[in-house]
Amino acid sequence: RDPVLKSLSALGFLVFAEAPATAQPAAHPRPTIAQRAAALGPGQYVWDAKAPSSGPLLLTIDLTAQRLTVYRDGALIAASAISTGTLGRETPTGVFTILEKKVMHRSTTYDNAPMPYMQRLTSKGIAIHAGELPGYPASHGCIRLPNEFAKLLYGVTELGTQVMITDDTQIAKRKRVAADYPRAQHD
Repeated sequence: RDPVLKSLSALGFLVFAEAPATAQPAAHPRPTIAQRAAALGPGQYVWDAKAPSSGPLLLTIDLTAQRLTVYRDGALIAASAISTGTLGRETPTGVFTILEKKVMHRSTTYDNAPMPYMQRLTSKGIAIHAGELPGYPASHGCIRLPNEFAKLLYGVTELGTQVMITDDTQIAKRKRVAADYPRAQHD
């Protein structure tokens, strides 16, 4: 371990050990990013300004919760409310990578519609971008984000960044597979 961290840990232990034993009223700790993410309303997002700036990045999109989360080196660093595809124009599930990025893109399929901070996931035009967020699925399949969050996200992703898109059906299937795995090991 780093000697400085070891020293700080030891100092923290000493301070704790010297603290008076009297009961103090509990301070209300600030909610975690995960707690704040769970409470997001339409158009809202959270971003940990103190989050690490290096390490592998993973985006997860939960179609059921209408939520995008950002993990850096395995730690949750940001989350946003989103709006995804409607019935008949669903956002696909699976694991994708960012194939293309453009600060300002216009849809060639939907009347030259603006797609600020566009990050393309499929060759058929599904992308993450800034857009209208009514609080429910309302797009033609894209993942819409609040403008400021889209800008922040655009600044940290790169071509090849992994994006996992799931919904309740897929999560239930993964749980079934995980439950079957230990049984298969014993057969």
